[in-house]
Amino acid sequence: MASATKEEEKVQVPPGSLIDVPSTEEIEANSNELKKNETLTPPDGGRGWLVIMGSFLGLFSIFGYNYSWGVFLRQYKTIYSGQMAQLSWIGSICVALFFILGPINQLVIKRMGYRNMLMTGAVLCTAALILASFAKQVWHLFLTQGLLFGFGASFVWFPCIGAPQQWFNQHRGLAVGLAMSGSGIGGLVVSNICQAAIDNVGYRWALRIVGIMCFVLIGIASLLVRPFGTIQQTGGSAKGFISWYLFKNPKFTILFMHGLITTFGYMTPFFLLPSHAQDLKLDPWVGTNLSAIMSAVNAGARICTGYMGDKLGRFNSLFICTLLAGVCCLAIWINATNEATIWVFSVLYGFFGGGYVALFPTVQPQVVGLENIAPAVGLLYFTNLFGYMFGTPIASAIINKFDPPDYRYAAVWAGCMVIGGALFAGWLRVTQAGFKLVRV
Repeated sequence: MASATKEEEKVQVPPGSLIDVPSTEEIEANSNELKKNETLTPPDGGRGWLVIMGSFLGLFSIFGYNYSWGVFLRQYKTIYSGQMAQLSWIGSICVALFFILGPINQLVIKRMGYRNMLMTGAVLCTAALILASFAKQVWHLFLTQGLLFGFGASFVWFPCIGAPQQWFNQHRGLAVGLAMSGSGIGGLVVSNICQAAIDNVGYRWALRIVGIMCFVLIGIASLLVRPFGTIQQTGGSAKGFISWYLFKNPKFTILFMHGLITTFGYMTPFFLLPSHAQDLKLDPWVGTNLSAIMSAVNAGARICTGYMGDKLGRFNSLFICTLLAGVCCLAIWINATNEATIWVFSVLYGFFGGGYVALFPTVQPQVVGLENIAPAVGLLYFTNLFGYMFGTPIASAIINKFDPPDYRYAAVWAGCMVIGGALFAGWLRVTQAGFKLVRV
C-alpha cells in the first residue's frame, strides 16, 4: 500500500509547475541565434578555390561584355548615325546598374541565396543580349544592352565579389585578386571574340554568341559559388531594408567615402584614352588596342597586388596603389603628347588601378567583420553606381568645352578624384594602426 502511494506521488505534478514546451518557431529562432553567435573561421583553401573559379567565370562574363561595349558602339555609330549622344549613355548606365542591388544586398541574399541569384543573372543577361540582337532603334538597345543586362549583372556581381572574401583570411588578397582578374581577362578575350564574330557573321550574331557564352559560364558559376556560413552569420543585424547602423562604425564611413570619390575618376582613362590617342593622330592600331592592353595589365595587377596586400598589409597596399594611380594621371597622362608616353601611362595606370580594384574588397572584412560582410559589400559597391554613371560624362563635358578637346583636363579630373579617394584610404590606414610603419 505504501508502495502504491509512492508511485502516485511520482506522477502527481502540481498544476502551477507545468513546464512550457517551446514552439517550433522558438526552437528555430534559438537555433539561428546559436548559429549567428558561432565564430566564422575561413578555411583559407579547400572548397574555397572552387568558389574562386566560379567567381572568376561570373566576373569574366559580365565585365567581358561590358569592356566589349566599345566594339559594338563602333558598329552602332554607323547604323544609328547622329545619335552618338544617346548611344554613349548605354555603356555607362549598364555598368552603373551592376551595383543597383547594393543597399538591399543582404535582403536579396536572404530571400534567394547565391545560387538563385546567379541563375537569375544568367537568364537576364542572356535575354538582354539575345533581345538586343533584334533591335531596330536606339531605345531598344537602351532597354536591353543598358538596363536589362546591367540589372541582370547585379545578381552576378554581388555573389562573385562577396563569396571570395568569406572563404579566405591569410590569403584573402591573392584569392580576391584571382577572382577579380576574371573581369580584366574577360575584357581582353570577349572583345576579340566580338570583333571576330562581327567580321565574320555580323554584329547581331556576335550579340547572340556572347549571350549564349554568358548563360553557360554564369550557369557554371551558380554551381560553384557558395557563401561561407549562413546568412544569419554574415547578414549583419539590420532591422530594415538598408543597414544604416554600419555608418556608426567610423572606419566603414571612411571606406565608404574612399570608394565613392575614387570611382568618379577611376574609369575615365579606360574610356577616354583611345579617343585621346586618335586626337594625337597616332596609328589607329594604338587606339584600338589601348583598352585591351590596359585590361590585360589590369588583370595581372589584381593578382600581383592582391598577393602584395597579403605580404605588406592590405591597408598599406590599398593606399599606395590608389595614390600612385592618381599620381600617374597628373604626372604622366597630363603630359602625354606622343605614343611612348601614352603606352607608359596605360601600363602604369592599368597596374595601380588594378591594385585599387583588387584591394578594396580585401579590407572590408577587417573593417566590419565577417558577420556584417553581406550588407557592407552591398553599400560599399553601391557607391560605384554614381561614379561609373557620371564620372566619365563629367570628364567628357569638361574637355569638350575646348576646341579642339583638351584631354589634359580629363587627366586633371581623373587624377584629383583618385588622389582624393587615396587620402581617405590613407586616413583609414592611420585609424587602423596609427603612423607606425607596420604591416596592416
